[in-house]
This record gives sequence, C-alpha cells and structure tokens, in this order.
Amino acid sequence: MSTLRIIRLLGAAVVVTSALLNTPAPSASAASCPFTQVVFARGTGEPPGVGPLGQAFVDQMRSRVGGKSLGVYAVNYPASDQWDTGLDGIRDAGAHVVSMAHNCPNTRMVLGGYSQGAAVMGFVTSAAVPDGVDPATVPKPLQPDVAEHVASVVLFGMPNNRAMNFLGEPPIVIGPIYQPKTIQLCVPDDPICSDGLEFAAHNVTAYQDGMVARGADFAASRL
Repeated sequence: MSTLRIIRLLGAAVVVTSALLNTPAPSASAASCPFTQVVFARGTGEPPGVGPLGQAFVDQMRSRVGGKSLGVYAVNYPASDQWDTGLDGIRDAGAHVVSMAHNCPNTRMVLGGYSQGAAVMGFVTSAAVPDGVDPATVPKPLQPDVAEHVASVVLFGMPNNRAMNFLGEPPIVIGPIYQPKTIQLCVPDDPICSDGLEFAAHNVTAYQDGMVARGADFAASRL
C-alpha cells in the first residue's frame, strides 16, 4: 500500500473518530426515568424493601399504567420499633424525591407508606417542622415546587394523633399543597388510624382486601 493511501485512510479515521467524540451521548439519567415511580416506605418490622403491602400496591399500579414504565424506590430506613429512627426514613425519602424532581422532571411520583412508613411519608409532605421540635434536628420541609412532581400520596394505616401521642411522637400534618392529592386508607376499627380497638385490623392481610386496589385507583387517576 502506498504512503499516500495510508495517509488518506488515517485522515478518514481521524474524521470519523472526531465525529463520534463530538456527538452528544444519550443521557443515561433521561433514559432511566420512568413514566411514574412509586416511592414506598414499609411498615414496622418488615424486611428491607417495600414490604408485602408495598409490593401488593406496586403490582396493582403496574396493572393500571399499561405499557408505560413504572419504577420503584424503597425508602431506606430501619422500620424498627424505635420510632425516632423514622427520621432516617424522612431524610431518605425527602432526598430521593428532590433528586427525582431534579433528574427526572417528567416522572410522576407516587408517594406511599404503610403504618410507620405512612407516618414517614406523611411527615415528608409536611410544610413545617412540628411544634416543639428543634428544626436543627430534623430534615427540612420540601420546597413547594417539588410538589409539582408528586402525582399522589397514598397512606395505609397512618397513625392518628392518639397513636402518635402514645408513641411520644408529634402529630402528622399533611402539607396543604399535598392534601388534595392524598388519600388516607384505614381499615375499620384499626386502633392505629381510627378510634377502634381491634388490633388485628392493623395487619397487611386486612389492608390487602380492597384497600390496596382503592389506593392504586386513586393514584392511577392522578397520573
């Protein structure tokens, strides 16, 4: 092969390589952004992940979004009987919601939780730090514009004021921006979220019988 031909081939290779290097690569974050994402906090004592009730809710949501993509984020926190550690969940869930709003602005988030997880997610929506709580010790409330990226909030068996007082924790106040897009589901006589005293009502099986479908219907209607 002549020297001139080698030079021409090398020149062509440089042009092609330069074009490839200067072509914008597809955004990895954009490609991984689902149509909607369920951000779920499991209940006390449930194994890491979204928990049985959370999984049932995710499954119901998948059947309602059709061919559209659905992502899942399990809030990372202990979910132990030491409720003060719920702050870890509030911090993790809030940080994730803010990250998704920034990196995947077109993704419609569905926030959910069961029992202690519902309390965690309820606090995430709060517009202000509860009275009597040192703001320096808890996560800051989310900025109002973040709510635009949250399609709905679905809370199963969220502890009422009586339950939170018994646990020595402040009451949960859903922020005004989130109230119109929030549904609180409580099995009749569940002592955690109602005035009832039937402790057997506060279990996953009781909530899977109809409540999960109601929550999914509510969430899907707001996507």
